[in-house]
Amino acid sequence: MKLAFSTLGVPGLPLSDVLRLATTYGYHGVELRADPEEPVHPGLDLAQRAEVAAEFKAAKVEVLGVAGYARVAAPGDDAPVIEEIRRLLDLARDLGAPFVRVFPGGTPEQSREEADATAARRLGTAAEYAADLGVRILLETHDSHRTGADAIRVLGPVGHRHVGALWDVMHTWLGGEQPAETYAALSPYLGYVQVKDIASADDTTPLRLGAGVLPLTECVDVLCRNGWDGWLCWEYEKRWYEAATPLPELLRAGHDHLARLLNDSA
Repeated sequence: MKLAFSTLGVPGLPLSDVLRLATTYGYHGVELRADPEEPVHPGLDLAQRAEVAAEFKAAKVEVLGVAGYARVAAPGDDAPVIEEIRRLLDLARDLGAPFVRVFPGGTPEQSREEADATAARRLGTAAEYAADLGVRILLETHDSHRTGADAIRVLGPVGHRHVGALWDVMHTWLGGEQPAETYAALSPYLGYVQVKDIASADDTTPLRLGAGVLPLTECVDVLCRNGWDGWLCWEYEKRWYEAATPLPELLRAGHDHLARLLNDSA
């Protein structure tokens, strides 16, 4: 498997520094948080996008994906959501990224059936555009659809190879799902896996990998047992937890921890 980290862990850091961290600590790729406060976002023009792609190529680091914030199950008109996804897909295509991340984003005011149908309809519409660009849209296990069982209620009806799943191990654990159950649900759709660690269900402050309660060993074991050979991406949510230890101080230990897990599961 290949290892990556998300720029969510180094908010606002210049791209040259992000790439230096990746190469220094042995990460194969970077997940780019697509927000206007970050160096890379859909507002970049074509020349700026080409420059970003060239920087990654020169560093021999891959752009794993573009982490967007479109909420596909949220109530409201479809058009703005689909347009937001298309802008993310254009950015991913221009950067050479294979994946775009979207959130479910359903609300308590919706019935489960309504949220599922809304998400499936929007993803189905965006799927053809994604196919034309050669990029996959990944629905993250998050918020209203935090488990694999939740996600497949949307992905199954979409039934398009350019729409898949992003497994966030924290949210499936918080949803009470075991890693083997999540993998069984998501394996036909799985794009990549976000790993992280936290102290408890009540304290989701990010910790160094292996220092918390999340079942990382079990997740890696189930992936290896099933011959899955994709990406593990460390999403360290420093952006939302200012008091958390800076990610650069943890990157070497995080890489080594994941490497040990992979070696032990081989």
